[in-house]
Amino acid sequence: MRCHIYNSGKKKNFTLFLLVALLNCSLLLHAQERYEANWESLKKYQVPDWFRDAKFGIFIHWGVYSVPAFGSEWYPREMYQQGSKEFKHHVETYGPQSKFGYKDFIPMFKAEKFDPVAWVTLFKKAGAKYVVPVAEHHDGFAMYKTSLSKWNAVEMGPHRDVVGELAAEIKKQGLVFGLSSHRIEHWFFMNGGRHFESDVLDDKYNEFYGPAREESETPSPEYMNNWLLRSVELADKYQPQLFWFDWWIEQPAMDPYRKSFAAYYYNKGIEWNKGVVLNYKNKAFPDGTAVLDLERGKLSGIREMAWQTDDAIGNNSWGYAAGNTFKDARYVITNLIDIVSKNGNLLLNIGPRSDGTITDEETQTLLGTGKWLDINGESIYGTRPWKIFGEGPTESASGQFADQKIPFNAKDIRFTVKNNFVYAITLGLPVENTMIKNMGLNAKNGIVEKVEMIGSDEKVKWSQKADALVIEPSKKYPSEHAVAYRISFKK
Repeated sequence: MRCHIYNSGKKKNFTLFLLVALLNCSLLLHAQERYEANWESLKKYQVPDWFRDAKFGIFIHWGVYSVPAFGSEWYPREMYQQGSKEFKHHVETYGPQSKFGYKDFIPMFKAEKFDPVAWVTLFKKAGAKYVVPVAEHHDGFAMYKTSLSKWNAVEMGPHRDVVGELAAEIKKQGLVFGLSSHRIEHWFFMNGGRHFESDVLDDKYNEFYGPAREESETPSPEYMNNWLLRSVELADKYQPQLFWFDWWIEQPAMDPYRKSFAAYYYNKGIEWNKGVVLNYKNKAFPDGTAVLDLERGKLSGIREMAWQTDDAIGNNSWGYAAGNTFKDARYVITNLIDIVSKNGNLLLNIGPRSDGTITDEETQTLLGTGKWLDINGESIYGTRPWKIFGEGPTESASGQFADQKIPFNAKDIRFTVKNNFVYAITLGLPVENTMIKNMGLNAKNGIVEKVEMIGSDEKVKWSQKADALVIEPSKKYPSEHAVAYRISFKK
């Protein structure tokens, strides 16, 4: 395209006019840049500020698997795996898989109490800034109206566009809408049903259960094209600002499809004039072309590029399952702080019941997290890492599937930065002096001028000594679980 600069001929303020015009042209030209489906082009991607500022989002695993509510959201796979506890439970409870298969749970998935307004109101109270419902899990049942399959929540089950209703309410309440697709894993997900007499062998249900191939087999071009079409359909239909993919898209044969979708989605973001985020796991995308996501884990230190942890309040299942145990607000808050200090975001999952209600345990954890963020959010939202992520005696879990088994305590401290302030957050309520070694005079990180406790008018008693910044404990902290101090340094 060409950028034309017009002037009336008057010399007055021409220099200012020219500068403004050139700036506008530069912005216009930049806005018209498009991504191509190659890694060189995709490496020009920049993570949008909204994501880096948001820090905390909600993930939602809700689908047909919440009806049997046994084991985990992998019930549709495990019920066809001979010898599994799910297989045994299924036969004893519902009968043989040839008579009652996974498809027969769909009419039981009524979602009669699903209230998107109540859900999003809760997420907002929890302090979340973005929400990511699962659009399609490995089971192949779409939670939205898709033109590519009749097996969806509008034509069956709830007879509601769950993703569409949530998208509208999330945007209405001022949060950022995202979604996830686990479609690619459906290639092999139901394959156990091909090895004994089950409804997976019935040709009438090929569209739902198929292809049911082996995990070792490379997906067919037809199936990978179906994945791409479904992904494009979701982007076009709902305009999500975050698109989350599970691990199996890293298959080598998926390389051109990954690049094609990333270019398409990023260009859609330009068209929508909204920053978009594409999440991936492992090495499905090269560094700098999308945002890395770690499942139930985190990093041991600061990563220069933005990243994300996806974790669940439920310890044993992402979807609703009887007997699940849950993380409390303290666990979520202290791990959120740890993740944010390392330049990460936390995407925290809930698994609603099949009727659309959210468990009391998850509700309490969300409300407890929101209560803390309501007071201390200044030290989390919009921040960036300091020179180091923190200090303290407790070793941080590292890598995927690495829960923080040893709880943090008040001697563990994490740092964030915003607006010339450094925030020091203790991962517990101190009962003795807090010693921040990296803010001692010997650390040479600056001369402390002022220390304030966020959420409190109490005058903080402190002194900067050679070996540490010493902060005396308070008799009354403004919040539970963690204390955030706002620290300014002399210029």
